[in-house]
Parts: sequence; C-alpha cells; structure tokens
Amino acid sequence: MSAFPVTRLRRFRRTASLRGLVRETRLSLDQFVMPLFVASEPLANEELPGMARFDVEGLLRETDSLAASGVRALLLFGVPAEKDEEATGAWEDDGIVQQALRALRPRFPELVLLTDVCLCEYTSHGHCGVVADGDVDNDRSLELLARTAVSHAEAGADVVAPSDMMDGRVGAIREALDDHGLERTPILAYSAKYASAFYGPFREAADSAPAFGDRRGYQMDPANVREAVRECKIDLAEGADAIMIKPALPYLDVIRAAREAFQVPLAAYNVSGEYAMVKAAARAGWLDERAAALESLTAIKRAGADLIVSYWTKDLTTWL
Repeated sequence: MSAFPVTRLRRFRRTASLRGLVRETRLSLDQFVMPLFVASEPLANEELPGMARFDVEGLLRETDSLAASGVRALLLFGVPAEKDEEATGAWEDDGIVQQALRALRPRFPELVLLTDVCLCEYTSHGHCGVVADGDVDNDRSLELLARTAVSHAEAGADVVAPSDMMDGRVGAIREALDDHGLERTPILAYSAKYASAFYGPFREAADSAPAFGDRRGYQMDPANVREAVRECKIDLAEGADAIMIKPALPYLDVIRAAREAFQVPLAAYNVSGEYAMVKAAARAGWLDERAAALESLTAIKRAGADLIVSYWTKDLTTWL
C-alpha cells in the first residue's frame, strides 16, 4: 500500500477549468443591487465612484449605462436640498426620491427599483426618527416612516427597504401599504443593522451624519448575534418579505445565523467602509482591487446571502 494518501484534493485545483467545474459558490449579476444617491445637485467622487451623487437627469444617464451592462436592481437614497425636524422631504409627493422614481419607472420597466426608507437624510438633526427631548421618539417616527414607504411605492418603487431600526416599523409600513392598496409591494427590512464604524463614506455621500450623539440607542450593538436573530424573527412576524444584515463582512457569522434560522430571502449590505478600505489599499498598491472585491463578495454569498447590495455592482458587469 502506498504511503502517500489516496485522496489528493489538489487534483481538481490544477486548472481554472477544473476549479470552475466544482466551485461551490458562484456570483451572478442577478444577485446584486447597485446603490445610487440622487440629489438636487450632482457631486462626483473620483476616489469612491460608488459614493457619487446624481441629479435626476444624471441618474437617468447612469441607469441607462447600468441597465445596458446587465445590472438588474437599484437601491435609491435621497439627498434633499432642504431638511427639517419632520423629515418632510422623505415623504412629500415631490421629494427627490419620488421624482427619481417617476423618471425611472416608465423608462426602465424591467429594473427592480428598491428604495431606502429612513429619515436620517431628511432630518435637520440627522437622526433616523423624530427627536423629542433630546432622544429619538420611536412611536412618533413610525407614522412618518409609513408615509415615506407609501409615497415611494406610489411613485413606482418595486420594493421598500426600511433601515431606521425603530421598533414596530415593519408592521406600521405593512399596514399603511395595505391600506393604500399596495399590498403587492414587498418589504425588505434592514432587520439586523448594527451601530457600525463602517458607515463613514456613506454618511458623507448621503449627508446623513447625526448632528449630536450617535445611533447606538436604536442600531444594534456589534457584540450581539442572538439579538439579531430576534430582530429578524420579529420583522418577519410583522410582515417583512425579506431581511437584511448590515454591514456584511464583519458580520458573516450573523448572515450565517440568519440563513440557518430562516427560509426567506436574505440580503447583505456590503457597506461603504468595506468598499472604501479595499479602494484605499488598492490605490496604495497593497492589493488587487478586483481580486479582493470578488473574494469579499464570494465570502458574503458563501455565508448565506441570497442578494448583495454593493458599490461594486457596476464593476461586476465587466468582472463576472
């Protein structure tokens, strides 16, 4: 009997074709969502192109390019010209996201248009809900979040995605959508959204940094995973059709825990800080951006995500 083991796992690693034949996890453009920021005034970002702002006309041109390249889904964030205490720009009929939806919907009927439902970009204080006595008032915020979701769906959103982390917001949004004859509109809930240090570039792009304090009173403690499963379970009970974990890379264990606990569509958000770190390291010559991005996205998919929100979605049109 040979002293060398009979099993040689390298046999299927010898060539790219052999490796591809037995690959367990595959990335497809169908599984990716491109986040886009729409504002009254455009703002380029050469270092982080995924963080650029587009006015409505620029958004149409960018979407033309994305759709022609094979991107299937967009997640819209709004940056209003004016902010106030009641986040009026989030839910008013001529809000910036509503304008974008009405421009996009007839022109791109094949695209899935998702919208972020939150108040932080629209409040003068930058918090995700109404502030009373120096604190975010959970229950007063629910009505405005529900109004925002309804206004997005009426303007043409296929999916609404509440990201505020107020207790009960999925139930309030589901009830409001159904009351307005929008019972076919799915809710993708940011069910486990952590109070993360990885949101910095996004907050600049969306002009949504809180003016005081932080968001640890409503976003999740990064140390907790059992609580994330509870959040997901509650959101599903309130009417969520799909759930999301955010961020993705530092929370692969949370994605896996949610995947094992629930048989529903599971999303993960490959957030701005994850994107920016790889971009910065690539600029310094420390790693290859394409290779690092694909490895990161494969890890998120391997952990259990069905769909991934990523600023690399545009790049994937040529990488995959």
